[in-house]
Amino acid sequence: MAYIFLDESGDLGFKESSSTWFLFTIAMTSDARALERVIKKVWRPLKKKYKKLGELHASHEKDITRKRVLKQLSEVSDLKVLCVILNKKKVYVDLQNQKNYLYNYTANILLDRLHTKGMLHPKESVHLFVDRKDTKKRLRDNFISYLTSSMEKRRDGAFVLKLHSSYENKSLQAVDFISWALFRKYEHGDQEFYNIIKSKITDERLLFP
Repeated sequence: MAYIFLDESGDLGFKESSSTWFLFTIAMTSDARALERVIKKVWRPLKKKYKKLGELHASHEKDITRKRVLKQLSEVSDLKVLCVILNKKKVYVDLQNQKNYLYNYTANILLDRLHTKGMLHPKESVHLFVDRKDTKKRLRDNFISYLTSSMEKRRDGAFVLKLHSSYENKSLQAVDFISWALFRKYEHGDQEFYNIIKSKITDERLLFP
């Protein structure tokens, strides 16, 4: 059984104020609770004033907490991290006007890497958890349908995609820290946090280089 947690960083806007990069990150493990345990362990000693948001979110935390989460994630034995990084400056103009398609396409590219790199057995059961964003139901349903159809065409094993909020799924909070560290590397040229988790990154693909 493979448990996969998917998160994103950056935005798909093409304004001057938009991010230069957009990326999807996958954290995969055979232990459904491994990432959750890391978040709980880091959360426990925090002072009450830092717990008011009800969850750990990389962009809101202090560097010491970010490093603690990433260090402990780097020690999860079978954790594998894959990411696909979209260089928005190279995206064709017609695709810039099809953001939903671009979003689904980019996520699908990342899932395809699991197969091309032989990281999933053809008959292995896969549970994919995706952070539920504040998107319209029609767009969410389209996203689920698109990825489910793509995965079922590639393999025989059971595939389940679930949308959870990061508040209720602490493993999604964990992948948020990894995705944040990767985004820092590309958007700000800061590799300090990336280097902590680097040993677990098995695939880092740049789209439209």
